[in-house]
Amino acid sequence: MLTLTNVTLQKGDRKILDHLNLTVQSNEIHSILGVNGTGKSTLAYAIMGLGDYPIQEGKILFNGQDITALNMTERARLGITLAWQEPARFEGISVLSYLNLAQRQQKEKTLPAELLQKVGLDPKRYLLRDLDSTLSGGERKRIELAAILAQRPQLAILDEPDSGIDALSIEQIKNVILTLAANGSSVILITHHEQMAAMADRSSVLCAGKILKTSIPEEVTRFFRNHCQPCTHVNQPETEGG
Repeated sequence: MLTLTNVTLQKGDRKILDHLNLTVQSNEIHSILGVNGTGKSTLAYAIMGLGDYPIQEGKILFNGQDITALNMTERARLGITLAWQEPARFEGISVLSYLNLAQRQQKEKTLPAELLQKVGLDPKRYLLRDLDSTLSGGERKRIELAAILAQRPQLAILDEPDSGIDALSIEQIKNVILTLAANGSSVILITHHEQMAAMADRSSVLCAGKILKTSIPEEVTRFFRNHCQPCTHVNQPETEGG
């Protein structure tokens, strides 16, 4: 489904992604494991097509189509979606409206209450609340994951937050990923938690902007545990995103 070939992305004098090669199959859960500073979030942004993260070399194919030059909106229309490390706030829009908007293109819609239940939130408490700063980061992250379930994307990129994982619950995130896979989505799970990476069909280790190894999760986590240390490779000026 997704192929990255020799993808290189540089910001200033920092080469964040360095001739990176990666393949994700249809209906595959693929975890990207790496310590903070290796370029994990930058990889997610490059696949999604964020304007601040254009690649300078290489090619990205999605379902056989070259999407290297497509912007984020065009890639979203093809069925790619991203769960941000820091989920957005939307002043003046209710959780109910947000979840309905997320699935407006779907022929078969899921009740917003059911979507919230899938991410461990009580619909009676949350459906009519605004998606704003009155919600905690963990609550907004769960609602964002509910919206991704509603979209039924072909490819979901889940960029696990560096903090707040307890509030989200590892089991809850696993639930969402398995639901996405059951609905036919491919999932890229970007993480530094071995426990999360282990649930994938295949896993890759990212270090200093390169994929060092791709294999079954058991082999990759063993390699990660034995070889990977705190990384001096900085992926963003001043504010490191992981």
